[in-house]
Amino acid sequence: MSFSHADPVARAHELLSNVEDAPNLQTLAEEVGLSPGHLQRRFRARYGMSPAEFAASRRLNRLKSALREGASVTDAVYAAGFGSGSRVYEHSDRLLGMTPADYRRGGKGATLRYTTLTTPLGELLVAATERGVCAILLGQGEDELLEELAGEFPAARRERVDAGRDEWLARIVAEVHAGLGWGERSSAPLPPFDLRATAFQWRVWQALTRIPAGETRSYSEIADAIGAPRAARAVARACATNRLAVLVPCHRVVREDGSLGGYRWGLARKRRLLAREAEVAPQAS
Repeated sequence: MSFSHADPVARAHELLSNVEDAPNLQTLAEEVGLSPGHLQRRFRARYGMSPAEFAASRRLNRLKSALREGASVTDAVYAAGFGSGSRVYEHSDRLLGMTPADYRRGGKGATLRYTTLTTPLGELLVAATERGVCAILLGQGEDELLEELAGEFPAARRERVDAGRDEWLARIVAEVHAGLGWGERSSAPLPPFDLRATAFQWRVWQALTRIPAGETRSYSEIADAIGAPRAARAVARACATNRLAVLVPCHRVVREDGSLGGYRWGLARKRRLLAREAEVAPQAS
């Protein structure tokens, strides 16, 4: 395979993007003419993850795509480049939130418990699997929110419950309310979470939780904070895939010039969230 890029880091990225069996770091470094350590540092600085983490995220995306298209679990696992089905099953909870077979069936057999309530920001939906909270969504109405919830696992069974009867859902509702000054903050620990994400997404989301309420950061500032100063665009993509509205405050990330940028749940809602936090934050300090 030939590459048109003179930039060795871009060549490494293209190589990993176009092969199923990703080479190890030593082989990749030799291919692009850098030392392994130099390639590792430059790749992470530009893309926000190591070559190995990038290759793993590509394999996971290929696996999920093949399963959704109806391939057998065995065919999907090997086509994605995992080499061993046992490796996927060992880590399926972290990778998919369920076994590959259940994921292939659109989550059939899984149960999503959820509750909805009306807030000044619109309708709020909180959902959880048996493993943990998997979504906090904002929208205009319950139908819209359920459609979004069903996007990844259309065959999962959905069970509407009263938040007061479900400890996890009630705790999340209380946390959202407290953060926006609509209620008292609880001292109880937060429930576990059930999220499928790459290592880079996790780092971005964790960095977002460290932005104080009432303040904002730019995408490049978040990239700097996670040690990937050239990965501002990747940070923006990670913000766009966040499924925990308010709790993981992607609304606190703005463009370099201070303009709002994007927001999964609408710019008007982002503007209102920031205004509300600016109002509440001085009272909490």
